[in-house]
Amino acid sequence: MKIDIRAASPGDIPVLLALIKKLAEFEKLAHQVEATPERLRATLFPERGAPAAEFLLARADGEPVGYAALFPTYSTFLAKAGLHLEDLFVVEEWRGRGIGRALLSHAASLAAGRGCGRLEWTVLDWNRPAIDFYASMGADTLPDWRVCRLSGDALARHA
Repeated sequence: MKIDIRAASPGDIPVLLALIKKLAEFEKLAHQVEATPERLRATLFPERGAPAAEFLLARADGEPVGYAALFPTYSTFLAKAGLHLEDLFVVEEWRGRGIGRALLSHAASLAAGRGCGRLEWTVLDWNRPAIDFYASMGADTLPDWRVCRLSGDALARHA
């Protein structure tokens, strides 16, 4: 099996959206998906300004089988840029074949090559296979940190 990891291009938007929907189904959050081809194009490949995120697309033997979504962060303690891994997803029937490892390694190479101090992500507490996979890659799980979020009406109220 040949695994190919590359930066996504505008022509990949339909494939990315299909993979995003598969991830949402796996996480039992399909009802929250508001992404559309138009929104992805506007945020990932804007006519002006920097993209909000970048996607890596994984193909195995030419078939799209996974992706990673990344965006820049900053650590005040390190005074260095970082990368946040928003999603790391491999289609279920392709798991266990090194595709997730290849995606994570590619993301780590991007972070290191850009002089970043960190590559960080979150993982659902019930996703034991992912937690074990990340641990096998040498990732630390930070037990004292919790994700906080303002969205929807709460975000609007404070805007």
